[in-house]
Amino acid sequence: MSTAATQEATPLVEATALSRRLGERPVVAGVDLRLMPGECVAVLGPNGAGKSTLLRMIATLLRPDSGTLRVAGHDCPARASRARPHLGVLGHEPQVYRDLSALQNLEFFAALHGLARDRERDLDALDRVGLIPRANDPVRTFSRGMGQRLGLARLLLHDPPILLLDEPHAGLDAPGTALLDRLIRGRPPHRGILLVTHEVERGIALADRAMVLRAGRLVMAEDVAGADPAGFRRRYEALIA
Repeated sequence: MSTAATQEATPLVEATALSRRLGERPVVAGVDLRLMPGECVAVLGPNGAGKSTLLRMIATLLRPDSGTLRVAGHDCPARASRARPHLGVLGHEPQVYRDLSALQNLEFFAALHGLARDRERDLDALDRVGLIPRANDPVRTFSRGMGQRLGLARLLLHDPPILLLDEPHAGLDAPGTALLDRLIRGRPPHRGILLVTHEVERGIALADRAMVLRAGRLVMAEDVAGADPAGFRRRYEALIA
């Protein structure tokens, strides 16, 4: 997305001084964040930096203690119910039902999103993630990587403009990883992606911008499209040391 187009567009996510505490300890401390249509922002940092907590606040699953947050144009958490239909969230687990088949899972989640029953749409989603041969098998018989692929199919059923991905590569096999990377790189211009990852090189390879958290605070934010991975890694390690 061009800089001019980015400046003219309305942010999909806009957070100002967003904070969350656990007792007396700040988990996220005064973080500013903006996600525009068509871009991918990687959120990097060591374990315990506050990355997942930040993502869960944006997903309206956690209430901020202070700061302001707008998601898809809606003030959150006050209007979280209006923001949620615009979100697709994928975490460490695929959030699917193990006793249902892959196809039944998609039928169920499509109904939750208010989508009309459409077997061809659901089969096409399974085909995109390479699960057609297992469409009618219970998810409990799937490997972790296959379950994560089903989670990807679930994620895209309602074509959300905002994808929130928390370590989505975890558990994926090589074909699944390649599939996810293609999904991120091939995002349509209306969609923005917030990618939480501890894999620095992969994050900057997929993202337009990167932000680094340390102990809940934003310590670096910069454009990374075309960045030198080795140079970025050196600056990253110096910041989190």
